[in-house]
Amino acid sequence: MTRTVPFAAALPFAGVIPFADALGVLRAAAEETRLRILALLGDGELSVSDLTDILGQSQPRISRHLKLLVEAGLVERHREGAWAFFRLCEGASGLIEPLVDAVDRSAPPLSEDRARLQAVRAQRAEAAQSFFARLAPQWDRVRSLHVPEATVEAAVLDVLGAGPIGSLVDLGTGTGRMLGLLAPRAARATGLDANHAMLSVARANLERQGLARVDLRQGDIHAPPFGRASFDLVLIHQVLHYLDDPARALREASRLVAPGGRLLVVDFAPHDLEFLREAQAHRRLGFAPEQVSAWLTEAGLTDVRLRHLAPLGKGEHQLTVTLWLAHHAEAESGLADRAVA
Repeated sequence: MTRTVPFAAALPFAGVIPFADALGVLRAAAEETRLRILALLGDGELSVSDLTDILGQSQPRISRHLKLLVEAGLVERHREGAWAFFRLCEGASGLIEPLVDAVDRSAPPLSEDRARLQAVRAQRAEAAQSFFARLAPQWDRVRSLHVPEATVEAAVLDVLGAGPIGSLVDLGTGTGRMLGLLAPRAARATGLDANHAMLSVARANLERQGLARVDLRQGDIHAPPFGRASFDLVLIHQVLHYLDDPARALREASRLVAPGGRLLVVDFAPHDLEFLREAQAHRRLGFAPEQVSAWLTEAGLTDVRLRHLAPLGKGEHQLTVTLWLAHHAEAESGLADRAVA
């Protein structure tokens, strides 16, 4: 029997495409500005403002073209505060990319569009760097209290193992550092943060690494805008100590873990550095290993494993970093040291 699938979800030759759907998509793409927009979105998500600067057209005109592309199922839209960002639909990218790739991007107008895209990204990176520079002195003080970030990142890679990750979400992504570390191994990578300025920093950092297709969303970690069992790996890196209700955040994060998936939490062990409450807005002064383990177990995850990274210095104010790796009931263990190190 002939199999029919929705056009926007079908890869080339995956099945028979209904005539009306095929006609609608071809009509949506068969216009100069819309084809240029699709080519630009093939390099990563962009805002309406980005597209107006690149294409030199008015905002109402760009918005109308984007509306048609969204209605055709080729482009999806998501809000980030007062901003709206657009990206190719995940299923549609397999249909549009062969078309765009067949068009000569080394000649106008696509070559000119790409040059202006690089200029827009350079401006974005400069603004993000300026924002980050204002925060860096405060963050550097905290970094000096615990093991180097490179040591933490090496431990993260070690506990996760060398295999492919599948789908990944980084809750409270901040500057996108963990996404930069793990997204190259993921089939799909998403970052969530409540702060628009932080997402701008993350977007610039990831673009600098050639990871422009990472999906960045603005949202609340206590109510992440994703469906149940959406990700193979859920990461919460140095976020819990900022939260009023970390147990709730872990319950919501656990809901996102797919069968066979994992949830990795990285945060501080208990400490008494009260100045971090005032200077860095820390709500919690670290977490006891058994407390986070109990929250993860209560949230329905199993086989919780720990690793502690003690600071190298012997000063009075030093922080231990703890990693908790929990599994869905069908997951395999990833840490060799179950006991507290």
